[in-house]
Amino acid sequence: MNEKISARQFKLLVILYSVGTTILVIPAGLAADAKQDAWIASVIGTIVSTCITLFYVRLGRQMGGYNWIDYSKIVLGKWLGNLLNILFVFFCFIGASTLLSYVGNFMNIQIMPETPIQFINVLFAVIVIMGVKLGLETLARAAEVLFPYIILLFLFLIFFISPQIEMKNLQPVFEAGIKPLTHAALSMIATATFTLIVFFVIYPTQIDNRERAELGFIKASFIGGVFMIGITLMCISVLGPGTTERLLYPGYSLAKKISVGHFIMRVESSVAAFWVISIYFKLSLYFYGFVVGLAQLFQLSQYRSIVFPCGMLVVLYSLVVYPSITYMQRWDTLIFIPYAVFFGVVLPGLLFMVGKIRAL
Repeated sequence: MNEKISARQFKLLVILYSVGTTILVIPAGLAADAKQDAWIASVIGTIVSTCITLFYVRLGRQMGGYNWIDYSKIVLGKWLGNLLNILFVFFCFIGASTLLSYVGNFMNIQIMPETPIQFINVLFAVIVIMGVKLGLETLARAAEVLFPYIILLFLFLIFFISPQIEMKNLQPVFEAGIKPLTHAALSMIATATFTLIVFFVIYPTQIDNRERAELGFIKASFIGGVFMIGITLMCISVLGPGTTERLLYPGYSLAKKISVGHFIMRVESSVAAFWVISIYFKLSLYFYGFVVGLAQLFQLSQYRSIVFPCGMLVVLYSLVVYPSITYMQRWDTLIFIPYAVFFGVVLPGLLFMVGKIRAL
């Protein structure tokens, strides 16, 4: 593939990907574990996430001119390498399907309750398919265009909700203890950072300036964490830890509370655009990793011919991947963290260690 994007475009894609669903649902999980100390867990998660990104940068430097699919076959051999690639493609497919399910549930529950979720999923998937078929460069340019609006919407939310902050909701500090804080931080890291392995389908081979991309990767991970700290702090200080824990989408409920002089109010749908845009890019990158990885596995000359059928497969699975909201919450609480650790730490660690040994 000859598509190339700039280091700046890559950084924006990483930020949008890191924010994605994380900023929509993670505050509830953090509050469930750490209560009023959820914002502290998000700070810890941001610091650790930045360190993990440093490891990903080192792995990318070791990969040189190859992406994950090619490098795993070079390092591990054809059979074991292809087994690792099948797992990678599976991870991207599951990520795209579950994320599309999140979009459908969010829109169906919060914004369009009378619209069938099947229609929402198909409509959103069509836009994703269009973006991926147009190519990585098009997605990157779209990120450049839309990112300023993301910043404006985030600042709009913070500015207009800040008068409702109640500091007593943050007290007492450090009451949760080490174990709840650790689990809360790990849940954030699993969602926002371990899943960044998707970028190895384009990093470092499709970035025009690798040195700047390395620094951009680290900065983007940190900036994504700052978004997370901001939204978690607002949820806890405005809604309270108990309410934040009980809500399915506390960030959206936060936007509902905006009311300035009975003039600026009922703006939650506008603020929801903040999440919809970021989720679009995260879903598109998952889907891009899925179709490109599949094309390379089957040694196809280009991936665009399989984009539409793969998109329909993602739509179908998105409708059954979570049988209910309760099932989704149990999966996120009990299964997702070890699942993300396996794909985000164990597999990259294996690839890194074997690559180091073979280079000796």
